Amino acid sequence: MEYQTVKVREQQQICFLQFYRPEANNTINDRMAEECHHVLDRYEESAKILVMEGLPDVFCFGADFQEMHDRMANGRQSERNPGRLYDLWMRLATGPLLTISHVRGKVNAGGIGFVAASDIVLAERTAQFSLSELLFGVFPAAVLPFLIRRTGTAKANYMTVMTKAISAEQAASWGLVDACDDDSRSLLRKHLLRLKPLSKSAVVKYKRYMQRISEPLAQAKPIAVKANLEMFSDPQNLTGIYWYIETGKFPWEE
Repeated sequence: MEYQTVKVREQQQICFLQFYRPEANNTINDRMAEECHHVLDRYEESAKILVMEGLPDVFCFGADFQEMHDRMANGRQSERNPGRLYDLWMRLATGPLLTISHVRGKVNAGGIGFVAASDIVLAERTAQFSLSELLFGVFPAAVLPFLIRRTGTAKANYMTVMTKAISAEQAASWGLVDACDDDSRSLLRKHLLRLKPLSKSAVVKYKRYMQRISEPLAQAKPIAVKANLEMFSDPQNLTGIYWYIETGKFPWEE
C-alpha cells in the first residue's frame, strides 16, 4: 500500500509510524485511519513495539474540519466512520504490540485518542494537550473512554469542559503522560533500550490479559460511535464548523 498520510519504517522489531499530513496540521481523515489499520495489519506479527510520532510542532490535531468544510461546500454530506477510528484505538490499547506515543508540539481532540490508547506516553516538555470539541457544540465521545482509563473521570471532565491546553508536566501529573523531558528523543531511546529485551510472546500474553480486563472499552464503543454520529450530523454543529473554516471565528462569534 502506498501511504499518503503516514510514514513507516521498521528497525529491530520496532515499527515507527509517523503521522504525516503537514498541509493539514496532522488532522485525522478516514484515509489516515485506514492507513494506520494497514500498518497494524502489516507489522503486528513481525514487530514488538509501535512508536507513533507526529511533526515537531504538532503530534495530531483531531478531525479534519477543512475536509468536512469542503464536502459541505460541494453539497455533499460529511462521510464519517467514527467506529473505524474507535477500532483503531482499541487495537492500540489491547492488541499485541507495545504502543508508544512520542508527543512533540500540540495534540488536540482526536489526537488525544491516540495518546490515551497508548501503553506508554512520552512527551517533550513543551508539548500541549487539549480537547477543543465543546467550542463547536460537540464533545469527544470516542476519545473519552480511553482518556478516562488513563486520567479518571474528573480530569477527563475538566479537560473536556475547559477546552484549554494543559502542559506536558500537568498531563504527567494527571496520568495522561508517563514521562516528559526537554529532550524527548533521548527519553524515547532510553525507554526503547529498556523494552527491547522483552520477549514477543510475553508481550502478546500480557496484552491479551490486558484486553480481558479492559472490557469497558469494548462496551463503550456503540454508545461512543452513536453519540459521535449524532453530533456530526447536527446541522447547527456543522454550520459552526463551516463558519470556523471560512472565517477563523468560533460559532458564538458569528
